[in-house]
Amino acid sequence: MTKIILGVDPGTATTGFGVVRDAKGQVEYVDCGCISTSKGISPAERLLTIAKSLEILIKKYQPEVVAVEKLFFTKNITTAIAVAEARGVILVTAAKHNLEIAEYTPLQVKQALTGYGKADKQQMQRMVKTILKLQIIPKPDDAADALAIAICAIHSHSVSHQSFRAWNV
Repeated sequence: MTKIILGVDPGTATTGFGVVRDAKGQVEYVDCGCISTSKGISPAERLLTIAKSLEILIKKYQPEVVAVEKLFFTKNITTAIAVAEARGVILVTAAKHNLEIAEYTPLQVKQALTGYGKADKQQMQRMVKTILKLQIIPKPDDAADALAIAICAIHSHSVSHQSFRAWNV
């Protein structure tokens, strides 16, 4: 059974997305990119832009699972709050479409792709390129990170245990 996974790397200025297909155990690249918001608009408008763009991606690719990076504490609390707001919009948008939601910490994503929880960004990007049989490393970094999250969801044997399926909202 083919399954489409939409990986999302949350952010207010830039939200990365990566779409992969799990085709009978083979991970296939579909698309990746970023949702960008302008600094010149209000925080609420930025979140609305993320929600609307995610709606378009969900309609276009019709994923069965939306995989999202879990928030980890950062030294910059202002950034952490903004990322948490973006994550909230992403989770609500996925739930609104009754999609399975899988959440992974950066450590889980690194372990799933490299087997090493402290892998650096370059190691992760090379693994994304290798796993998806791409000619070049996906750019920008946020898109590559989102692809890594999607791949993690496919490689995780516990998606069903870590996921949430929304009721009809």
